[in-house]
Amino acid sequence: VQLQASGGGSVQPGGSLSLSCTAPRITLDYYAISWFRQAPGKEREWVSCVTHDSNTYFADAVKGRFSMSRDNAKRTAYLQMSKLKPEDTADYYCVTGTRRCSTSPSDFGSWGQGTLVTVSS
Repeated sequence: VQLQASGGGSVQPGGSLSLSCTAPRITLDYYAISWFRQAPGKEREWVSCVTHDSNTYFADAVKGRFSMSRDNAKRTAYLQMSKLKPEDTADYYCVTGTRRCSTSPSDFGSWGQGTLVTVSS
């Protein structure tokens, strides 16, 4: 299942941005939803995850700056990003398909289009 990520844009360092992740035709109630990102020339890296019961986990690089939530009724998950840094610049992807959170991109077989976040002065 491919999820649709949206909300990317350009922001200055220290700014905030909120991304959305939507499942057009399926229910996500029983699945974890994860965000990954990929900067130019770098491998895709795990950013955060929210479990089916709304427990959240974050990579050390974003802990304390990013938060994540979900609204199952809207089939949507959100990534709220604050205190953004230039090194947060990347394409951000959301994925699902596992019951538990996974930090490995290889655990996910279907990737939708990412949304670009650019942090620059």
